[in-house]
Amino acid sequence: MTRLVDLATVVRSKNAGPLWLTLDVMFDGEENFTRAIQSEAITPKSISDLFGVPAEKVSIIPYPIVNSIKITIPRNPVSGSIGETDVYGCQQYLPLYSLMV
Repeated sequence: MTRLVDLATVVRSKNAGPLWLTLDVMFDGEENFTRAIQSEAITPKSISDLFGVPAEKVSIIPYPIVNSIKITIPRNPVSGSIGETDVYGCQQYLPLYSLMV
């Protein structure tokens, strides 16, 4: 098994509006993309466990034409709310580093 971060060339997060967060995982080739998307590592349940959000609200969209995976989850807390520390959502990707593919 290999860490997802070691297979991907880009792992990032960003706001998808104030209520949602998008996680992008990009690969430099079809082989690593296919390995990741066919594994049991990237599922609504695994993302739910990593980020503490309901699995039924996790969206995972593979984009094989560009060897990328887009994951959308609810933001918790909402962007710009009291106590929120990452208004742009750009520092929320780190839990993906622990996924083993």
